[in-house]
Amino acid sequence: MEQHYITSFDITNLPRFAIGFDRMFEELARTQEKLSNTNYPPYNILRTAETEYSIEVAVAGFEEDELEVELVDGELIIKGETKSKTVENIGNYLHRGIAARNFVRTFALPDDVEIKGARVRNGILTVDVEIFIPQSTKKTIAITFEK
Repeated sequence: MEQHYITSFDITNLPRFAIGFDRMFEELARTQEKLSNTNYPPYNILRTAETEYSIEVAVAGFEEDELEVELVDGELIIKGETKSKTVENIGNYLHRGIAARNFVRTFALPDDVEIKGARVRNGILTVDVEIFIPQSTKKTIAITFEK
């Protein structure tokens, strides 16, 4: 089965047809504003099951006490803050190609999400996310006929 992904989408006409989605459109606009031009640190987003995802962030060079993962007001916030390195350690490098600079990476999440856990392995921070979908989204509406 071939999958197609939409990489750009104009939502300006959708509010005319999508009633009650005002908050979603506002969230999309807010997320668009937050997009930064930097791709540091690099990250992956994997779909591991129908409602489960893993976010992988490259955090090589960060110590355990230099990383923080929070869920605040519908946003997953991943922070990396390096402690000041001593001058003698920095002076020993002939080439320093592995960046370990401070960062904040945010991901907008829906209200019905649960963070299953976070772990670091081989320099990759993985945050597991599960989205809960209501069991029944179909509802029959009774029609009343008037004379």
